[in-house]
Amino acid sequence: MTSYCSLLYLAVFLPAVVLVHRILPQRLRWAALLAASYAFFWSVSGKLLVFLLVSTVSIHYFGLWLASEQQCRDHHLAAAAPSDRKAIRHRFTRRLRGILLLAVASQVGILLTLKYAAFFSSNLNRLLLAMDLPLHVPVPSFLLPIGISFYTLQAVSYLTDVYRGTVRADRNLARLALFLGFFPQIMEGPICRYSQTADALWAGHPITWQSLTFGMQRILYGMIKKIVIADRLNSLIKTVFNDYQTFGGGIIALAMVCYTCQLYMDFSGTMDVVLGSAEIFGVRMPENFRQPFFSRSISEFWQRWHITLGTWFKDYVFYPLSMSGPLKKLTGAARRRLGVHYGPLVSGSIALAVVWFFNGLWHGAGWHYLFFGFYHFALILMGSLAEPLVQRLTAFLHIDRTRLPYRIFQTVRTVLLVCVGELFFRANGLRAGLAMFRAMVTDFSLEPFMNGSFLSLGMDKYDFCITLVAVALVLAVGILRERGVSLRETVARRPIAVRWSVYYTAVLFLIIFGAYGVGYVPVDPIYAAF
Repeated sequence: MTSYCSLLYLAVFLPAVVLVHRILPQRLRWAALLAASYAFFWSVSGKLLVFLLVSTVSIHYFGLWLASEQQCRDHHLAAAAPSDRKAIRHRFTRRLRGILLLAVASQVGILLTLKYAAFFSSNLNRLLLAMDLPLHVPVPSFLLPIGISFYTLQAVSYLTDVYRGTVRADRNLARLALFLGFFPQIMEGPICRYSQTADALWAGHPITWQSLTFGMQRILYGMIKKIVIADRLNSLIKTVFNDYQTFGGGIIALAMVCYTCQLYMDFSGTMDVVLGSAEIFGVRMPENFRQPFFSRSISEFWQRWHITLGTWFKDYVFYPLSMSGPLKKLTGAARRRLGVHYGPLVSGSIALAVVWFFNGLWHGAGWHYLFFGFYHFALILMGSLAEPLVQRLTAFLHIDRTRLPYRIFQTVRTVLLVCVGELFFRANGLRAGLAMFRAMVTDFSLEPFMNGSFLSLGMDKYDFCITLVAVALVLAVGILRERGVSLRETVARRPIAVRWSVYYTAVLFLIIFGAYGVGYVPVDPIYAAF
């Protein structure tokens, strides 16, 4: 079971879990979800399930340790004289920070060892060779549990929230295990907070007709995005990216745009299946996408794309860094010298650089991922630096930034910049990405589109037509969402004949135009590899 869009998951696993959940009494439904979650993890990662178990147990007891120290602190504060309370708070704050640091280091250490040890070792060997040092570091090779990047971030958020006092340490190991290992989210997220899903997962809400139909609607929509669009684009993308030296800039630009489309349709489509699966059981997970390609800046794009990862970095990396003592002092000094706009950007850019370093590294162990992170950091920083100049320039030219033409210009510019970033993200290494970008800029030609040779790269004219129609449908749904229209609720309010006509049309569209069978290779979810 390697995909949420697989027949095994949709026709066997999910219906079986729904059936068992439905017939069990409410007090035992959590057990069915937990058992199903571990069975799902086992089917994907086998005995690597032990890493999830070790993380869960250690997080549980670290949380209890933090809670115990907090109770001890409160007891001492209640019994202490007012003059002694500051010293008591300081002493216990140091203890709590030490426990949190140890807890986070244990979780992140497992992730670093399994996912990045080979990358760091191989690059260290290159450095030693360049320095003519007769040393060689062994390059380890580890199997990677599915979803480790996602459940590690959830674990860190839980521990940090317990430390901050925003959630109480859970004394129920099973409830914490279900929060971390819930099967729809374990492979690709979204990255949930304990306060968002833990109670709903444990409550065992009954499966209602509305939760079932709404969940299935969303699953069906996600499958169309994944199977009709993303999987159909895969042949062309693999052909060009794996043999980019033989293609000119025009074909590389086509592959770049196609990959950007594929990544969005694959990831957001999988998220639709994930959120739909959870919704069946009465669990509302946070949205991970909000029409990102309507964004007017790179900063806005990252508020709409992979939302739960962005908010995680904002809450657990950016804000703690920017509110730290040294950066607060730097902000004050810079504001006095550079003004209220540029002053805070000095310390903010330091925190932002750290965020994008870890964001790039989180996606994978490769220099092209780090380049991808700093590419977006540079764009966001340049946008902030240039904003006062842009305001003065548009005012001087009498350009109304609220009018449609300027908004379209901003959106098109943002989409193009995102596509360039995804070129490096998908490239087989940083050198390959740079070579492809160079070819796209210096050797761009429309000839492959004029003579039709672009149709021999794994997609014929029918594939392109089907893809364009499906993308247009997704675009129409996105426009409705931007205008505050919920298509699911609109359809649900229609008469039964209309509703089922829509459902059957969508199912037939998926069956007829899905990229499966002869000539197509099943594509694993892209973000499951991260």
